[in-house]
Amino acid sequence: GAEELELLERLLGLPGGNKYGVQGERKVPVLQTNNGPGLTGLMTIAAHLVRQARKDQLLGSTAEEKAVVQQWLEYRVTRVNGGSSKEDARTVLKDLNMHLEDKVYLAGNIFTLADILMYYGLHHIMVDLTVQEKEKYLNVSRWFNHIQHYPGVRQHLSNVVFIKNRLYTNAH
Repeated sequence: GAEELELLERLLGLPGGNKYGVQGERKVPVLQTNNGPGLTGLMTIAAHLVRQARKDQLLGSTAEEKAVVQQWLEYRVTRVNGGSSKEDARTVLKDLNMHLEDKVYLAGNIFTLADILMYYGLHHIMVDLTVQEKEKYLNVSRWFNHIQHYPGVRQHLSNVVFIKNRLYTNAH
């Protein structure tokens, strides 16, 4: 959580220097603010940082886009963070693969905070996928590859390699 928020700060061009802590067993991120209580939760803090950077378009422009972004942010926290098994990861990839079938980004045709945080949340899963698994989740692979090349997103995270052209066919 805290590392993702630091990546997000850099991506948004914020000065950084925020103090992040974690709370509870599930290690929920907490942002200590100078005045008043701290902010708790990945989504709450991330949305706060986006507003601080005056990049509100990352939260969606229309009411519908905002709702879709919110929905994927919730999915990210409940399903991606909540899941720990290989089976959970497969379910998430299957869901995303279906959703991204006819979309460039999670919220349709615009790049949003949902894409950024989903990318950070899935990075450790995508790094471990075999070529066959990446092909099986082709829409996720296409989306992930697109996001990792989006200016400023990947930062120090490793580049996940996707093979563009097949060297073999299934025909005999």
